[in-house]
Amino acid sequence: MQLAPFPFQIVDWSAIEKEVKNGLTGKATWQVVQMGKVRIRRLEYSPGYSADHWCSKGHVIHCLEGDMHTELEDGRVMHLASGQTYIVGDDSEAHRSRTEKGCVLFVVD
Repeated sequence: MQLAPFPFQIVDWSAIEKEVKNGLTGKATWQVVQMGKVRIRRLEYSPGYSADHWCSKGHVIHCLEGDMHTELEDGRVMHLASGQTYIVGDDSEAHRSRTEKGCVLFVVD
């Protein structure tokens, strides 16, 4: 990842518009800040959320609250708890996530 030049900023997430997306079950609430080619998101997954698709995009995901499980296409399942971060590169390992109790994530991709 290369960050293009841009001025110093503070993101006030309370001022960023929310977009709700349905999962296979539950909902994902997205807030997005786009900085050139870099997308910065705050995601909130509702209790019972399950992604409706496989994703092959690379991410850096930090779990702020709650926890989730991420299934890799090869069948492995990874658990991400509050305070932990996972990283995966573009087109490296397709993945999809689910959470029983809900979670809040900070994502850079």
